[in-house]
Amino acid sequence: MRDQERARRQLALVAEVLEAAREACVPLWLRGGWAMDFFLGGITRDHGDIDWFAWARDAPALAGILTRLGHTPVPGPPADLQLDFVKDGLDSSFTLIDRDARGRVTVAGGPWAGTPWPDGLLGTEPGRIGALRAPIVDPRVQIEIKRMMPVWDPSRPRRAKDAEDIARLEAALRTRTAG
Repeated sequence: MRDQERARRQLALVAEVLEAAREACVPLWLRGGWAMDFFLGGITRDHGDIDWFAWARDAPALAGILTRLGHTPVPGPPADLQLDFVKDGLDSSFTLIDRDARGRVTVAGGPWAGTPWPDGLLGTEPGRIGALRAPIVDPRVQIEIKRMMPVWDPSRPRRAKDAEDIARLEAALRTRTAG
């Protein structure tokens, strides 16, 4: 059974963060499960957290925005790789990205700094749940990331929810290209 109250609170947090970031001209993109749900147009499963991509150059401004909104920083991965925050028991992770000399989107920091993300990462239309629109990771890239993460980082095992997410995204993409 899905935790509808938690999902409602997470959606409100997504809306709050997006609005404040837009006002400050800090672009963000949902990734992970919430990106999938915004692509599909509805909530398909519970989400442990809200995953985002943000430009590394915007990290200080983003941290300031989140702090003003009542988010508390959480120690975690290197600060040049990812920013983690919590607000009212809801976790948000902002993976930082950069561009290399060839213009490719890359990992901004940590042990994989400079490694390119898959082509087309940020090249899709915003997703929507109800009236809320949000920039999202391209669903084709989302599938590739979910498939490859255990290969790229063997410390991250394959998860049943990733296989289910891949199946949902592939079915939606087939339907959209057939129609």
